[in-house]
Amino acid sequence: MTAGNAATTAGTIDVDRSDADYRSWLKEAVRKVQADANRSADTHLLRFPLPADWGIDLYLKDESTHPTGSLKHRLARSLFLYGLCNGWIRPGKPVIEASSGSTAVSEAYFAGLIGVPFIAVMAKSTSRSKIDLIEFHGGSCHLVDSACEVYEAAARLAEESGGHYMDQFTYAERATDWRGNNNIAESVFAQLRLEPHPEPEWIVATAGTGGTSATIARYVRYSQHDTRICVADPENSCFFEGWVEHDPDASCESGSRIEGIGRPRMEPSFVPGAIDRMMKVPDAASIATVRVLEQVLGKKAGASSGTGLWSALRIVAEMRAAGRHGSVVTLICDPGDRYLDKYYSDEWLAGQGIDIEPYRARLTAFLAGAAGLD
Repeated sequence: MTAGNAATTAGTIDVDRSDADYRSWLKEAVRKVQADANRSADTHLLRFPLPADWGIDLYLKDESTHPTGSLKHRLARSLFLYGLCNGWIRPGKPVIEASSGSTAVSEAYFAGLIGVPFIAVMAKSTSRSKIDLIEFHGGSCHLVDSACEVYEAAARLAEESGGHYMDQFTYAERATDWRGNNNIAESVFAQLRLEPHPEPEWIVATAGTGGTSATIARYVRYSQHDTRICVADPENSCFFEGWVEHDPDASCESGSRIEGIGRPRMEPSFVPGAIDRMMKVPDAASIATVRVLEQVLGKKAGASSGTGLWSALRIVAEMRAAGRHGSVVTLICDPGDRYLDKYYSDEWLAGQGIDIEPYRARLTAFLAGAAGLD
């Protein structure tokens, strides 16, 4: 008798792996994560002041107001729901993530919410404040020498512990419901509904996993908006080169100094075909821009917010030069108090050889009415 006809001669083979206790735990875990969304899914859309006679409105979606202080709160929520509903996250088993810090902070929060252990695998250069926040939320940190090492180390820890490697860099773009369900793009368009230019010419995002830009771009196309998507990339990241050269194998040796964005490889969650435009932004411009943002709005933001805002202001300058009116949207990704010893430290800048003054001067002159940022 062969294995192929065993059922015919021996009767129906039936294996039932139902687990009432697990399903009860799962239902409660999903309820807790969804309840968090009901409490905190929306964030403010702030106006960045520009001269009224330009006829251009610039908005910043302030994702730093999430419970864990960053845009990654949305991603972590989606990844936990995805992992739970796929049966990957199990009671008592750790969740492990490779991260540059902010996603791990948010995932530690959700792990604590549903009562599972959490381990963040990060480069040793990650800011101390992020490590402290992960530990505050009950997670632990496994530090490696380079950002290039986080993937393998996280996968190994998951295998050794019997836990689940969340792998945001693979699953970010598929875990979020890009058609709607109060994702970030749907929220932006709802908040713009009563504004003078409710359909922005451009939305500018930055890429760590690529999940946010993919979600926004897909939603825009699905909803038949004419809005275009620009992704701003920092130094020491390969997304720009990979996009320009259509090279899925693009890579770079050193990691980004702008925490939260930029990667040494083309991540699976980065969707090049959905993006209309990219800019490569000098780190000095990113940091100068968040310093100016604080002067204008009285709000400290992480340098990744500066990368996006610098690019958005360049688009504003283009629109102004062409005499076009309209709106542009970008993001405040996380708060600046996580980086007081980096982007807000003149000593750190000097040690890195970064001079922000030329960019700060250009920004100040532009906002006062000068033409262009080039």
